[in-house]
Amino acid sequence: MLKFVIVDDEPLALEVLEGHLKRMDGVDSVVMFGNAGAALSYLEKHSADVLLLDIEMPEMTGIEFLKALTNPPLTVFTTAYRNYAFEGYELGVIDFLLKPVSYNRFSQAITKIKEFLALKAQHANIENMPGEGNPDFIFVKSGVQRIKLEFNEVTHIQGLKDYAIIYTQGGKVLLKGSIKAMLNIFPQHRFVRVHKSFIVAVQKIVRLERNRIVLNGQQIPIGRNFKEQLEKILNAR
Repeated sequence: MLKFVIVDDEPLALEVLEGHLKRMDGVDSVVMFGNAGAALSYLEKHSADVLLLDIEMPEMTGIEFLKALTNPPLTVFTTAYRNYAFEGYELGVIDFLLKPVSYNRFSQAITKIKEFLALKAQHANIENMPGEGNPDFIFVKSGVQRIKLEFNEVTHIQGLKDYAIIYTQGGKVLLKGSIKAMLNIFPQHRFVRVHKSFIVAVQKIVRLERNRIVLNGQQIPIGRNFKEQLEKILNAR
């Protein structure tokens, strides 16, 4: 059961998001604010699982709002402006919804949140670092299970809060640790950091499109500070 906080200065946007949540299971409570200052005061004293946050607000932007929180909930940006998507990833948001937000797209975002929380509950940990005897895989322990994680099945890695989501061809694995720490685990001749929050498998890159990478339908942002290094690696292959 999830506790939601919605912050948006547009009454109609609040109404739409509240309506979407009323159609869903697993919602414990929904607290809505049309004023960023009031929402900030509330979150300083109360916990929430998910924050649905507008970006363009008169008192302060959603970006400023998120930066002001000491320990923000899992956050989904909602905005009418597509160009904020990459900045959202820099701040560790779990998804980005473009207004007007359809129920189907909203449902996808909530599913992503539930998947993340379910993976987090499994407490997966790296059992061994890759060594000379096993350069192509590591073992991950999740509960009583030992999962063999083959490097050639990994498409990309996303950093989110204090965790790394490992995307494979067969599913996802969540590891405790920063995206930077993952660079010490995954072979650097096969994986490249392309953004503050993303590492991709070089062999899985289908094409580059301006400031993003396409991996079998997935779109990964390319950070400004990582673009030159990425191009060097791709040109050297």
